[in-house]
Amino acid sequence: MSEPVPIPRGPAETVALARFLAATRAEGPGERTAIWVQGCAIRCPGCFNPHLWGFRGGEQVAPHELARLVLDAGTDGLTLLGGEPFDQAAALARVAAEVGAAGRSVMTFTGYTRSQLDAAVDAGRTDVAALLAATDLLVAGPFQADRIDIRRPWVGSTNQEFVVLSDRFPDLLDELPANPDRVEITVDPAGRVAVNGWADPDALDELLAGLRASHR
Repeated sequence: MSEPVPIPRGPAETVALARFLAATRAEGPGERTAIWVQGCAIRCPGCFNPHLWGFRGGEQVAPHELARLVLDAGTDGLTLLGGEPFDQAAALARVAAEVGAAGRSVMTFTGYTRSQLDAAVDAGRTDVAALLAATDLLVAGPFQADRIDIRRPWVGSTNQEFVVLSDRFPDLLDELPANPDRVEITVDPAGRVAVNGWADPDALDELLAGLRASHR
C-alpha cells in the first residue's frame, strides 16, 4: 500500500475558482463545462498552468452557486481541472455531487496517482473519498514533460491513467484512440486570449503565431 501523501485540506464552504468555461469540447468526452481551481501542492515541472499553483487568488464561490452555473450551462457534464481539484476536495465534492444528481457526468483531472488517493482515503480523508465517489471519470497522475502523450486525448503524458469510476462511460477506454485532441482559443472583446485543451508546445506556438499574423 502506498504511503499517504500530504494532500491539503481545502475548505468545504467555498471553491477558489480560477476560471469557468461554460462550454468546451476540448476537456473530455462530449460538450462539457470546465472549472479550473486555484492552488496546487504538486507543481509538476513543465505544467501548462503554473499561474494556478499559488493558493492565494481566485474567486471564492459557494459550491451550490457553482453547481447551478454548471447546470445552467446545459452541457453533458462537468470537468474539474486546476490547479489541483483534490486540494479542494471537500468543496468540489459538493459541486460534483449536485451536478451528478442532476444526471450530468463528472470528469476530474488530478496530479495525484490513484494509489495516493486510495491511501489518503484509507487514512481517513473523507473529503477525498467524497470527490472520488462523485467522479465518473478520473485522470490520475502527475504531468511528466519527458513522457509526452501524442496518442490519447486530453492527457499530457503517457504515465497518466484513465480510471472509469461509474457506468456513465462504459466504452470510453476502448474508444480513446478515436477521440481527437482539440485546442480551443478564444479572444474576448478586450483582446484577451485564452487557450484550453492539449497541444504540444511547438504546435501551440505555430498556431498562436498564425493568429498573430492574421491579426496584423
